[in-house]
Amino acid sequence: MIIPEELLFQHGAVVKNYSESEIIFSEGHSSKYYYQIQEGTVKISNIFGDGKEFVHGFPFKGHCFGESYLLTDKPYAISATALTACTIICLAKDAYLNLVKNNLEVLRDVNRYTAERLHFRYLISSFLAISDPLMRIQKLLDHLKDYYGYSEPYSFPVPFTRHQLASLTGLRVETIIRVIKKMQALQILRIEHSKIYY
Repeated sequence: MIIPEELLFQHGAVVKNYSESEIIFSEGHSSKYYYQIQEGTVKISNIFGDGKEFVHGFPFKGHCFGESYLLTDKPYAISATALTACTIICLAKDAYLNLVKNNLEVLRDVNRYTAERLHFRYLISSFLAISDPLMRIQKLLDHLKDYYGYSEPYSFPVPFTRHQLASLTGLRVETIIRVIKKMQALQILRIEHSKIYY
């Protein structure tokens, strides 16, 4: 958890449930809450008029999202949708600002989390310049494995589906499937019961 749940509830947070595919907030709307996931996975993305989508990430249990917009009057430049059924702790903007004003350690923790996520976005953006899909996927998996603290070969259970990996890397799902099979043949990763271990 980025902010201890009891601290959020002490400041008036409420729990909201979202069903799969339900919109949590939309691009262009103003921020009203600090969101922290108790259960489930959220998709952060931009959706374009032609139906195309650019995915920025998939925060899950223990992560927060949209928090940087609480410090500005700018409208959201992203949308958040429940990828699975979600239980999310929501703290009103004014209460959040009061919480971090009086708890500098909490503000530091949230800022550190936001900085790490921004670092991840920079890495993902740099991968888009790599034309070799195997190299693009391998760089993403290297970063994720390091982030989650794994070092041994095949020890890291990749927390994303092939479709989600495609969304994160800008590759087609078919390309992801083909490259994952190639990486398995090269013994770069292992597949067990359809789960990828890197």
